[in-house]
Amino acid sequence: MGGKRPLGVGLLSGGLDSILAFRILQEQDIELLAVSFTTPFFEATRAIKAAEMLGVPIIVLDITEEYLEMLKAPKYGYGSQMNPCIDCHALMFRKAGRIMEEKGGDFLFSGEVLDERPFSQRRWALKAVEKLSGYEGYILRPLSAKLLPETIPEKEGKVDRERLLDLRGRSRKRQMELAERFGIKEYPSPAGGCRLTEPGFATRLKDLMENEEVLRVRDIELLKVGRHFRLAHGAKAIVGRNRFENEKLLNMVDRAQDVLIRVVGHKGPLTLVPRGVTVSKDRLLTAARICVRYSDAPKDGPVKVALNLPGSVEYVEARAASEEELDELRVAHKEG
Repeated sequence: MGGKRPLGVGLLSGGLDSILAFRILQEQDIELLAVSFTTPFFEATRAIKAAEMLGVPIIVLDITEEYLEMLKAPKYGYGSQMNPCIDCHALMFRKAGRIMEEKGGDFLFSGEVLDERPFSQRRWALKAVEKLSGYEGYILRPLSAKLLPETIPEKEGKVDRERLLDLRGRSRKRQMELAERFGIKEYPSPAGGCRLTEPGFATRLKDLMENEEVLRVRDIELLKVGRHFRLAHGAKAIVGRNRFENEKLLNMVDRAQDVLIRVVGHKGPLTLVPRGVTVSKDRLLTAARICVRYSDAPKDGPVKVALNLPGSVEYVEARAASEEELDELRVAHKEG
């Protein structure tokens, strides 16, 4: 066969569906390039591993800045938690589309399966992603292609539609059969991978967005650590749950503006108040009382607590916060 081989640029998450989309197209005379993305909510580790297994080159892009801007007001809203799946997929296709154009590619593709997910993979949602991405007609879904309108690369003969599939729904039976056929033995479960779908994390993120004027990457990273308490608008306390989390909080301290709290003379957690230099003394005392509550210090009297401020240390006496206070201030009420 003469001439230049068609080039397909695919979104690769590292999940089974995306791996199968690549395998299906590898059976045709098509050159493939994988694209994956990183933000504070998901990473590309699984995708990089999958690309190596597939034997395809991969480009990994950090889209944090654009993602955070989109997250504030996604056009199609959120899924079950804080996951803006339709807007997210459109952003990914938009970024991948630019790579396709730079490389002289012919089409985009993904492992999406019609009706597999109740919000983001309905027929209307797949169409909305295409329109919002700016690459309408050029996005191929190899696993469900026979159930969807014919794309431009199919019409142009760059992809053989007859060799694509007609998967639909939430059953994974046919995917498992395909995995066995292709000799794919290791792949992650369908769930997981995106923090925005996790109820506890989503609750914390929603609280952060309601109380902070600017979404900062470090504040998002802090959502993954410890117990969180909202002291007031713009003020919160994060309490380590174990030695590992204490060390993580210690490594994430901004010495120029944070306040780090610990109980003196008793084992217990570190408590971080981000940008604590702007927080009132009363709020810092509340954070100190929360810190005492989770320490080994006696709960029936005041104990000495150190407030590590930028450049100095202050000592205060604080009693343990009550369970009622904790419940009132806790950001995610279902956490321990």
